[in-house]
Amino acid sequence: MRTSIATVSLSGSLTEKLTAAARAGFDGVEIFENDLLASPLSPEEIRARCADLGLSIDLYQPMRDIEAVPADEFSRNLRRARHKFELMRRLGADTVLVCSSVCPLAEDDDALAAWHLRQLAELAADFGIRVAYEALAWGRHVRTYDHAWRIVEAADHPALGTCLDSFHILARGSDPKGIEDIPGEKIFFLQLADAPQMAMDVLQWSRHYRCFPGQGGFDIAGFLGHVMRAGYRGPLSLEVFNDVFRQAEAGPTAVDAQRSLLALQEATGLATPPAPVVPTGIAFAELVTPDVEPVSALLSALGFGRTARHRSKPVDLWQQGEARILVNTGPAARRAGTSLAAVGLESPDPAAAARRAEALLAPVLPRRRALEDAPLEAVAAPDGTELFFCAAQPELPDWRSDFEDVDAEMPGRAPARGVTRVDHLALTQPWHQFDEAALFHRSVLGLSAQDSVDVADPYGLHRSRAVTNADGSVRIALSVGPAPTDDGARAQHIAFATEDVVAVARRFRAAGGRLLRVPANYYDDLAARYEFPDGELETYRELGILYDRDAGGAFRHCYTETVGRVFFELVQRDAGHRGYGAQNAPVRLAAQHAAGRPVR
Repeated sequence: MRTSIATVSLSGSLTEKLTAAARAGFDGVEIFENDLLASPLSPEEIRARCADLGLSIDLYQPMRDIEAVPADEFSRNLRRARHKFELMRRLGADTVLVCSSVCPLAEDDDALAAWHLRQLAELAADFGIRVAYEALAWGRHVRTYDHAWRIVEAADHPALGTCLDSFHILARGSDPKGIEDIPGEKIFFLQLADAPQMAMDVLQWSRHYRCFPGQGGFDIAGFLGHVMRAGYRGPLSLEVFNDVFRQAEAGPTAVDAQRSLLALQEATGLATPPAPVVPTGIAFAELVTPDVEPVSALLSALGFGRTARHRSKPVDLWQQGEARILVNTGPAARRAGTSLAAVGLESPDPAAAARRAEALLAPVLPRRRALEDAPLEAVAAPDGTELFFCAAQPELPDWRSDFEDVDAEMPGRAPARGVTRVDHLALTQPWHQFDEAALFHRSVLGLSAQDSVDVADPYGLHRSRAVTNADGSVRIALSVGPAPTDDGARAQHIAFATEDVVAVARRFRAAGGRLLRVPANYYDDLAARYEFPDGELETYRELGILYDRDAGGAFRHCYTETVGRVFFELVQRDAGHRGYGAQNAPVRLAAQHAAGRPVR
């Protein structure tokens, strides 16, 4: 289906918004009145710019406080409307949005509202314009879509129809099934927006917290299904008021918006992009560093061995069990220090995974490689992390064939009760890309998202959401810090699974490694919350091991010092535990701040 986006959903000048929408693949736009008023371009020039970009102007919005008002007020409204219709004719827009009145003068009189809207529609028809009447969730008398439809039906004019907005309908808890009773040709326009579930004034909720479909808590796919069964055939248009989007760069936001509509159309059977290929494991995590010594020392103390080196690039493979870390000292290394630059995802069909990613607008990354190097498809996540699709089947080309074995002090096999694999990756996102990242990992990679959690930091709140495959062999915890910060402060960490975190932590310390110091107050509180066998809590206190428990079992974990932007976590997870230590995160964050390594 055709896709459209309201200019209010993007940041920047009107021309910047139009360019971003076109580049993201939208077919049309809704022009928000304030954007036009602030533009130095005339309506004719805006019309020409849209035509040059291949964009139709699907809606001009909004007209407010039109209906059910005193006669003299309505006369002024018709005068105002005539001016707007003349402007729309110059602009080349044929549909105008009229919101249900919030005017204090408006009367609770459906018959009067219908009569006024009919007169408005008659005037609009003279200009070749249609009027789409929408119920605002906070309207003075008309707040629900079925009430708005009854008024439109009573007005009975061919130039008058209704506009359905998912936020206004779902935020009020209205049952959208009744939409199917509205004739499709009378649904003049459809606006889509998701939102997190929040207990707050609906106007403030709407003005500040809307998001793109799939990023909130509404059933947008179910809502759209009702609209399509009613016979609607117009564009799918996004109208999203969001404080973050208004400050973020328009280009990436527009791509995120288009991706949300592609995923929504797939969910409702309106489009069939390549099917998702869910990754089956973490093949590797790649660290880029300007100084290999601190990273090498840390990995060695954790029990990893340098087992191989890339044939043509300055990249070493460190391995223990099934946990593999690439250490890259090439020219891409940042002066800010060590960072997690890439992740290899084991895939049952790397080529199909890449096709899916490209269809969902993930940037495909060019890769310079020697002729003998294994072919690897890679795309960029919203935060810039490179994601490589690595073959999980032995008969397909393997990325490890690019590496030559070296003499290592420790073989790639894990010692008894050592690190076995990567338990999860934790990536702190740029402050304006958290929702985008969650949607990206769900729609592009086919991972499932867990509920968002808020974690207290000494300087604000961290928001976190994990995405995972069905068996937990791929777990990625996405988080965002309390405020916009320099990208260089964004921390990342790799959590290694072990069957005995105490033994691994002791060996790590014996090898010269330093674990994060945890305040004694934490363990005093732990003693009050749980009962431990004799000596167990004292061991945790000695080593800085944190403890959590849920219905699925226990979670024991500890942290290394930070190198650059990266630190490591050792995890002992009972099979049924699905968490990531959120209960302990405030203590960990405070301890890292106290150690002089603030984490944003």
